Amino acid sequence: MGLACSLKRRIRSETGFTLVELLVVILIIGILAAIAIPAFLTQKSKAVDTSAKELARTGAQAAETYATDHNGGYSGLTTKALHEYESAIQTAAGNNNAYLNGEGATAVIESNKGYEVTATATNGDTFTFKREANGEVLRSCNQLTGSHGCPYGSW
Repeated sequence: MGLACSLKRRIRSETGFTLVELLVVILIIGILAAIAIPAFLTQKSKAVDTSAKELARTGAQAAETYATDHNGGYSGLTTKALHEYESAIQTAAGNNNAYLNGEGATAVIESNKGYEVTATATNGDTFTFKREANGEVLRSCNQLTGSHGCPYGSW
């Protein structure tokens, strides 16, 4: 009987965690959260900018298709025309998506041999895809927020 009582006492004394052990675990979780949360916030900002970049590229592809149908020229190219060629192009702000604003696509280069497509991200950053008359492609951006999608003024 003495051995059974001794075992029961020993088992009861070893149940649960001490306050110090719980505090250490909470401290470790807090440190990991302090490291992870800013990294996740940065990723969200990058995702917002990436959606606008993708929209600008999609607009550029639609502009090239437009030129194919118009004897290689971009005369009459508008955001509305791009939307007709690619219905996935959003032309107004809404639904928390990137969009091409009313002046987002224009045939502004000499003799309509080039174009410029500008997409606006939900955080206000703008991304421009421009094709010069000589065929050179320029990608520029204007960063309004502290995001990381436009660190050098181009993408």
